[in-house]
Amino acid sequence: MQNRKKKICFAASSGGHYEQLMMLKPIMEKYDSFIITENTMYDAEMKGERTYFVRQVNRREKSFITNMLRNTVKSLRIYLAEKPDIVICTGVLAMIPICVIAKLAGKKLIFIESFAKVTTGTLTGMFLYKYADQFYVQWESMLKVYPNAIYLGGIY
Repeated sequence: MQNRKKKICFAASSGGHYEQLMMLKPIMEKYDSFIITENTMYDAEMKGERTYFVRQVNRREKSFITNMLRNTVKSLRIYLAEKPDIVICTGVLAMIPICVIAKLAGKKLIFIESFAKVTTGTLTGMFLYKYADQFYVQWESMLKVYPNAIYLGGIY
């Protein structure tokens, strides 16, 4: 029986979180991978990567719960179509559904806390910390916030 290549879902919201995810492009190229990100007014530049879009989520908007429910349904559809072995996520809110679905399915979750967070965690990071198989911080000071995290420096 042949060993198949692991399939990896790379998940990040738009902006800086997405830029951090793109620092992992060399890993993307080694595996069967795809990206989930937010659908925004500006298009993130995808160079040949299989990409899925979910709604942008803002916890302060009235549509927060509706958008999270829609993202959960869409994330489940993406998960069932792609069946990733691993989810690597740099956050934030819109990516929680794919992370939780993967964990419920017994898959590996790797979370990388934002480079911008030096002394406090993101809400998404604090939520997913207890579920992640590996949780990375990019500043040594963040080990005070996430004592079981892995510190290897920044991904920039």
